[in-house]
Amino acid sequence: MEYSTYGRHVAVDAWGVHFDHLNAADLLCKQMVQAAEASGATILSVQSKQFEPQGATVLLLLSESHMSIHTYPEKGFAALDCYTCGETVDPQVAIQAMLDFLQPDSTSQASLSRGMGALHVRISNEADEVDTAHEADPSDAAADASDAAKFRM
Repeated sequence: MEYSTYGRHVAVDAWGVHFDHLNAADLLCKQMVQAAEASGATILSVQSKQFEPQGATVLLLLSESHMSIHTYPEKGFAALDCYTCGETVDPQVAIQAMLDFLQPDSTSQASLSRGMGALHVRISNEADEVDTAHEADPSDAAADASDAAKFRM
C-alpha cells in the first residue's frame, strides 16, 4: 500500500487561560483524548508530566502523527499543536475542541500543509490573517493551489 506524504499541522498560542485549566495534567489528558477522538484520530499512547511548582505537558502519539500541549499557568499561556498525516483526520477539529475547553482571551495560530513540496502557511492572529507559501520549485505552484484547496480551516 502506498501512503501520501500530505499532512496538516496546526499550532496555536493561547493567552488568558484560567490557571486551573493549565495546571492539571490529568484534566488536560482527559480533554486532549476527547479532542483527538472528536477529530477521528487513533490514539496510540498518552504521556503527561505535571511540573512543580506549576505547568504541564501532555503528548498524544497518534497513528496519524501527534498532538501536544505545553502550559505556563503563571502566565495564562498554552502552546498547542496537532499534526496529522493524510486527509482523514482534521487537526483543526482537535485544536478547536481544546480551545473550547481552555477558553483563551486571545490566540495566534499557524496552519501548515506539509509533505507536498512547498509549504503552505496560514497565520491567524485574532482578526488578522496572513497567507503565505514558500515555493521550493516553481513547478510546485499548481500542487500548492491544489493543496491549499484541501487545507480547509
